[in-house]
Amino acid sequence: MLLGNARVGNRDVDIRIEDGRIVEIGSIGSGDIDLAGRWLLPGLWDEHVHFTQWALTSQRLDVSAAASAREAAEIVRAVVGEELLVGVGFRDGLWPDAPHKELLNSAAPTVPVVLLSGDLHSVWLNTAALLRFGHANHPTGLLREDAAFAVTAALGTVDDTTLDSWAREAAMTAAARGVVGVADLEMAWNRDTWERRIASGHDALRVQFAIYTQDLEQAIDQGLRTGLELEPLLTVGGYKVLTDGSLGTRTAHTYDSYPDGGTGLLTVEPDELRKYMTLAHSAGIESWVHAIGDRANTLALDAFEAVGAKGRIEHAQLLANADLPRFAALGVSASVQPEHAMDDRDLADSVWDGRTAGLYAFRSLLDAGATLRFGSDAPVAPLDPWVAISAAVTRRRGDREPWHPKQRITPEEAIAASVRSSVAEGEPADLVAVEADPFDAEGAHLEGMPVALTLLGGRITHEAL
Repeated sequence: MLLGNARVGNRDVDIRIEDGRIVEIGSIGSGDIDLAGRWLLPGLWDEHVHFTQWALTSQRLDVSAAASAREAAEIVRAVVGEELLVGVGFRDGLWPDAPHKELLNSAAPTVPVVLLSGDLHSVWLNTAALLRFGHANHPTGLLREDAAFAVTAALGTVDDTTLDSWAREAAMTAAARGVVGVADLEMAWNRDTWERRIASGHDALRVQFAIYTQDLEQAIDQGLRTGLELEPLLTVGGYKVLTDGSLGTRTAHTYDSYPDGGTGLLTVEPDELRKYMTLAHSAGIESWVHAIGDRANTLALDAFEAVGAKGRIEHAQLLANADLPRFAALGVSASVQPEHAMDDRDLADSVWDGRTAGLYAFRSLLDAGATLRFGSDAPVAPLDPWVAISAAVTRRRGDREPWHPKQRITPEEAIAASVRSSVAEGEPADLVAVEADPFDAEGAHLEGMPVALTLLGGRITHEAL
């Protein structure tokens, strides 16, 4: 394949592709595809996705617009039928009333209702659902962390064929936004899932899957290690472990107290964290450690230092100044989700008042030498790297003033955090052509960047030329 008239940086070039790789860049001649001066970039990655949850979300009731628990219950009342109803996206941090089973009971007295929070760290159930999922005597119906994760897992009862078709649609939608790969952190054993999907024709994305504690020994027994290619589109990722909760549920583990006096939740003790990280490290598996609160991030970095392991901290939302240089010094990447800053700003200003200058500190991390990797945490935010890129560059949504604008980064830096390759000879032909200059776009123009062509290993996965 020959791509003609591509704009790469400040050059207009032609690009020859053979066997899935770029073999020549220069003035070659007429191309099989004429890009007519469109900008050509490396294909985009989303470094933190819960892919099955993302596919399921497209089929569930959206309650994200609710400004109160009572409004969420009214949304349920309007659509409830005779079978289990699952909704997604509630954010109760600033609601004037609290989620309670009785509110959902009033909307659905006999039909089980489960609402998943926007950050996936809590679920809200009515009495019928509490009985169905083993929490019959729960006082409020609001479950958090491990109890919430168990309910979410139990909801995954869609047959494989249907679920895989939804996943394929989600992958094709991602490809239309220039995505060529995802790091799938679905809280399950994902090797079998993705081998099945790829065998059935799922070929729009590269997938790197994470491994959780309950499956770590199985992965080691199978000889898995980070970066191992199991088949052309499937590679092994890191060991994912959650060490604290989230901002949305006020369970992120912090040095300073929340307004209620608590400091969040430490879900894995430091000794246990080091034990499992050592086990993973000895098998060649990177550690991908979930840490959101500043105290949780310190403890995670301490564990990396003690074990001598490399890897990533997932989220790295609130950081102590002393920890900023430790990322680069320890060889630990910051796997961050810029759009969360737009979702979290009001709640963070409320419960972390006076500390938000260290929240989503992308500029400070880069200045300290850290490597950033951008993701969405879909379904918490959309699986669309342009949304993340725009949030990191502008630190604003709509007409609001930028939030902590000193933490803005450049488009070049944001795109670099969203790719795993480059437009260079010998590199994979994972490429995206866009209609506007991404290095000179702002706000909504950057977020909604029109994608004309996506190539995965030289194969077209999206075309709108």
